[in-house]
Amino acid sequence: MSSLITQVKSKLFIHSSQKSMHALDGAYASLLHGRSLDFEDLRKYEYGDQVRDIDWRATARQGMPLVKRHRANRMHTVLFVVDTGLSMTALAHDERPKKDLAVLATGALGVLALRHGDDFSVVHGDADGIRRRTPGRSEGALEHALRTIDGAIATAGAPSDRDALLAYVARTIARRCIVVIITDEAPVTEHTERMLRRLRVQHDVLWITIRDADPVLAYASHAQRADVSTRWAIPDFVHGDAEVVLEATAQAQADAVRRDDLLDRLEISRAALETQDAAVGELLRMLNRRANVRN
Repeated sequence: MSSLITQVKSKLFIHSSQKSMHALDGAYASLLHGRSLDFEDLRKYEYGDQVRDIDWRATARQGMPLVKRHRANRMHTVLFVVDTGLSMTALAHDERPKKDLAVLATGALGVLALRHGDDFSVVHGDADGIRRRTPGRSEGALEHALRTIDGAIATAGAPSDRDALLAYVARTIARRCIVVIITDEAPVTEHTERMLRRLRVQHDVLWITIRDADPVLAYASHAQRADVSTRWAIPDFVHGDAEVVLEATAQAQADAVRRDDLLDRLEISRAALETQDAAVGELLRMLNRRANVRN
């Protein structure tokens, strides 16, 4: 198997609207509410830097845009909470495996953590159990973490249990973390809301949704679908049925509205990933939205 972190980095570099990884550096500060940073020095402005970081006096003296560079006065831990149950073995919205998007999201944000000297950890699991990796602070550790996620989803045999994952983190993780929840479009429950409220008291929380493939399609020639948990197959004649497609779409939209409303009320940053090619851009937009929120 080729290196997963290399695949992730290739997505970061080829993202059409970014010329270099420095754009991600500029977005990374948005992971935190408040900077808790000490001034270190000045450097030339680069695409992706925040306008509020520009030192206007130094810019006027030197005749070129300069931004303040800061040194973090404490290390942060990014905790990836990844659903690795059966539901994640299905296809994403782009008809490719959900696990590939889960690995990409974890890897992209993991690279940002490493570039800023922070450590990271992974909690993952399903209805049969939850596992936690020891914190890491190297590309080697990130590669192992990505392979763990990839392998856990590929060999999943138990249903997903997102609420149990959230309850585990709320119960066992005492140190303040940046908690990144990576899951699919399963409807949120009352228990989900209770756990998120608990997590928001202690941690900074981000929510990343992996969009599901359409359960029924408007084109009947597509291969027959089957539910990954029940193995119940969707009959061919259902695909393309206008009423069924409309009802399925309406239900998915209602679930998304309820989820997004909950996350917005709790002030939890969110992103929905549909395709491999658009995933990095959506993550950057989420980070930039956080960067523009004033405390």
